[in-house]
Amino acid sequence: MTVLGRRSMLTVVREAPPGYFLDGGDLGEILLPGCYIPPGTGPGATLDVFIYRDSEDRLVATTESPLAVVGEFAFLRVVGVKPSVGAFLDWGLSKDLLLPRREQVSFARTGESVVVRVFIDEKSDRIVAGERLDRWLDLTPAAYDAGQPVKLLVARQTPLGYSAIVENAHWGLLYKTDLAGPLRAGDSLDGFVRAVRPDGKVDLALDRAGFARIMPLAETILAALAAAGGSLPVHDKSSPEEIRKTFGASKKAFKQALGMLYRERRIALDPSGICALPPLARVRIEQGS
Repeated sequence: MTVLGRRSMLTVVREAPPGYFLDGGDLGEILLPGCYIPPGTGPGATLDVFIYRDSEDRLVATTESPLAVVGEFAFLRVVGVKPSVGAFLDWGLSKDLLLPRREQVSFARTGESVVVRVFIDEKSDRIVAGERLDRWLDLTPAAYDAGQPVKLLVARQTPLGYSAIVENAHWGLLYKTDLAGPLRAGDSLDGFVRAVRPDGKVDLALDRAGFARIMPLAETILAALAAAGGSLPVHDKSSPEEIRKTFGASKKAFKQALGMLYRERRIALDPSGICALPPLARVRIEQGS
């Protein structure tokens, strides 16, 4: 099925001076301009193309890949502004994406980037961008499980942390107390669901919760110790930034993993860092000798 604003696998039906015409099903024949035709392509070939409208509102195809398709959110750079019309965004295609003035939260300026949703304007049937995100999110119940991995797009900073778009569908919150350092709008992250609140909002984390998070991190710490010859200059007093850079985890998770390893007598702690305890030393500690 061929859908405006999405990728489709279409068959070449005929050649013409401007390029190839593809079988668009209910949408009719769709032109693939000559500059996008892959070498060796001929009638009968099937191509993976993106369908959009050109400057004259005609349906056309391209083998280029946009940074976001209809229904997705993205962080796009403003490449031009026409105050009476709106802003134009670079979305990876030769034809820029319009962010209409009525869809802007604040006046967009050339050179800055904005988080938007790509959608089809019902009046014009054109693909456009919208910066008013609330009307697109949390329209369905958030059916996530605690600990479930999710894709995140950081949208903005809040007093508690950062609001992030979860799986192109819901608002979620990353608490600044759980983060190693500041984030930026537009950051695309792999995260985890901590909980779904009664109001449907989603609490998020960048680390797995509980035992499922600590065990892999503890093994990572032991592997790093082995690779470094048995000691590392990091400990529970190290900065969150240093811990995140070294182990890809928050300071809270790192301290929990250290605590578990220390209780199991697998590491020793001192002001200069941590060191691995060999099996014999662990036995002696447990025997009190």
